[in-house]
Amino acid sequence: MATNSEIEWTDATWNPVTGCSKISPGCKHCYAARMADRLRAMGQANYRNGFEVTLQPQMLELPLQWKSSKRIFVNSMSDLFHPDVPISYIKRVFGVMHRVPWHQYQILTKRSERLSGLNKKLEWAPHIWMGVSVENQKYVGRINDLRKTGAHVKFLSLEPLLGPLPKLKLRGIDWAIVGGELGPGARPVNPEWVIDIRDQCVAADVPFFFKQWGGVHKKRFGRALEGSTWDEMPGTSELVMLRAG
Repeated sequence: MATNSEIEWTDATWNPVTGCSKISPGCKHCYAARMADRLRAMGQANYRNGFEVTLQPQMLELPLQWKSSKRIFVNSMSDLFHPDVPISYIKRVFGVMHRVPWHQYQILTKRSERLSGLNKKLEWAPHIWMGVSVENQKYVGRINDLRKTGAHVKFLSLEPLLGPLPKLKLRGIDWAIVGGELGPGARPVNPEWVIDIRDQCVAADVPFFFKQWGGVHKKRFGRALEGSTWDEMPGTSELVMLRAG
């Protein structure tokens, strides 16, 4: 539920909120919704409400238990900036992140307008990374909302990538993650879309991370892009691109 995450760009997940609601095409086959239903069926107390937005205050202090530094994906099973999450509770989550500064926290939202609106009420720090999800050209405006925030590290999750994203405005962006859709009903990703984003990131000197091609069977199609595995991260002094084979 919390440690040893299988997500390639993080170490652990922390869910002080669970549940969400679908707002754009990238949500159609939401893995978190499927997992929440399974966990409720298994009797997991935190998912007694299934995928309804539910505050989990008993989970707030979990990062204090991890004494070694981790990259922590905050709310992998929700969206911290969902309108049903009060600003007072968001501030409590930020308060914990400030109390445990030896971790790097990675927050993602599709609700970029609320993020931008609450920005001045939040206390940012270098170890708190903020990102937005963008699945196709219609939602690139989320990037501008992210750019307006005081987050020290701003990143993009271009996953599930459902269309081309030409001429991305990468000024002020510190990292880009790209991935195809996973699981039942997964929609295909065009390699040309991925290559174009990779080339834009290289030209703009933005670290690029290719997560997976996607599909029903994740491992079948792998992570190699033109013969290489791209694992770049913010703050690395050299290219972290691992040659496949």
